[in-house]
Amino acid sequence: MNNKANFDANRRRDLEIIAELVSPGMKVLDLGCGDGIFLKQLKKDKGASILGLEIDQDSIVHCIGNGVPVIQGDLNDDLNYLPAQSFDLAVLSHTLQETRRPDRLLKDIVRIGKRAAVSVINFGHWRCRLQVAFKGKMPRSSHMPFQWYDTPNIHFCTLKDFRNLCSDLGIRIVAEYPVSGRYPRMTRRKPNLFAIGGVFVLEDAGK
Repeated sequence: MNNKANFDANRRRDLEIIAELVSPGMKVLDLGCGDGIFLKQLKKDKGASILGLEIDQDSIVHCIGNGVPVIQGDLNDDLNYLPAQSFDLAVLSHTLQETRRPDRLLKDIVRIGKRAAVSVINFGHWRCRLQVAFKGKMPRSSHMPFQWYDTPNIHFCTLKDFRNLCSDLGIRIVAEYPVSGRYPRMTRRKPNLFAIGGVFVLEDAGK
């Protein structure tokens, strides 16, 4: 069995990083799984035991068509129906900024999963800063293509903001993988300024 899932690194490098965290046979929950393609690939390449959670009905239909087991649920609601420590890895990718209470969702994620892998978009990236500073406009990029008035992103944060939130919530950051743009060396040195996003491996510090 191939231990490495085959994702397009140029489009979603964060998903490639998360796939590399999955060991063969792991139980993986993807919160906000979309059409289920990521989970389908994990099952194929890693033999993972998979489950998706998704609110959009059309996406759920696609999941079923892709052979991905999925339950309908809203990440803005309590996830108490998912037992504690019931998955080896709980995944949340490019979704946290769209939820009403990211703090509550993070606490749920580290309760449900023995570990969590969360990928976030970095609104502190230098291009975002320049757009605000010199154009006086809300930033847009390939990762944030929306206008300010139709964006699903309601909570903008930087990588530093995310680290601080985890500290406040008693969540341990086990590992951090900055997602680089054009300047990988500078990204490693100053991720909050040069990373377009980040993948954080988390666990409840109280475990």
